[in-house]
Amino acid sequence: MNQFTNKPSDNNSKSVFITGASSGLGRQMAIEFARRGYQLALSARRLDVLQALRLSLQQAGAGQVHIAELDVRDAAEVVRVFGEACTALGRIDIVVANAGIGNHGRIGQLPFERVRDTVDTNVIGLMATVDAAMRYFRVQGRGHLVGISSVAAFRGLPGGGVYGASKAAVTNYLEALRAEVRGSAILVTTLSPGFIDTPINQAAKSRPFVIPVERGGRLLVDLIERRVQTATVPAWPWALVARLLPVLPAAILARIR
Repeated sequence: MNQFTNKPSDNNSKSVFITGASSGLGRQMAIEFARRGYQLALSARRLDVLQALRLSLQQAGAGQVHIAELDVRDAAEVVRVFGEACTALGRIDIVVANAGIGNHGRIGQLPFERVRDTVDTNVIGLMATVDAAMRYFRVQGRGHLVGISSVAAFRGLPGGGVYGASKAAVTNYLEALRAEVRGSAILVTTLSPGFIDTPINQAAKSRPFVIPVERGGRLLVDLIERRVQTATVPAWPWALVARLLPVLPAAILARIR
């Protein structure tokens, strides 16, 4: 049965490149983009999972789905894989720098190799993806760069120092890029999810206001299609939380376990 029968006609030729597409938000965005008629270039470290995803999407009636194994920590591989995706699809309209991991633990207690892996994936990996995309978009003359940050970027929290710092770097980096391309045909979007039910947070002791991954993926793609500059996902209550976190006394934050 074709699940993708209601494709908007103006999206039929659009293409999107997504990193970290094998699970969580990346996978759900791929499903949602396919449902809306986009051509897909999907990358992740687990090629076998991508192969299964491509098969399920094609069986459901999706259009072209290009896949590639990619560890975003390897900048040279990012350039190579992105170039192959551009060739396979003819052009790339949207790049979603989504690949990320979540290592949590108190500073000085979390093994440092996990600290390094978080920064290498969430920061260096995103920067490598954005760099490759921007070199392409500048030549193409247009494009839409989407970076997945987090509400964790808004304030350092006990046990979340490394993850929050990595996402704060993402938000800051994309703010700089947005200023650099102002007035051009290149758009930069920063999306900051709260708790969405994905493997990255399923081991957390508390997940306030958590929403299903299906709703999260739909909201993310809605915002991308609306071409917003920044947004929390979902908007309520995280837009309010984002305003409150920076002004909360440290004594209150210290109670978090």
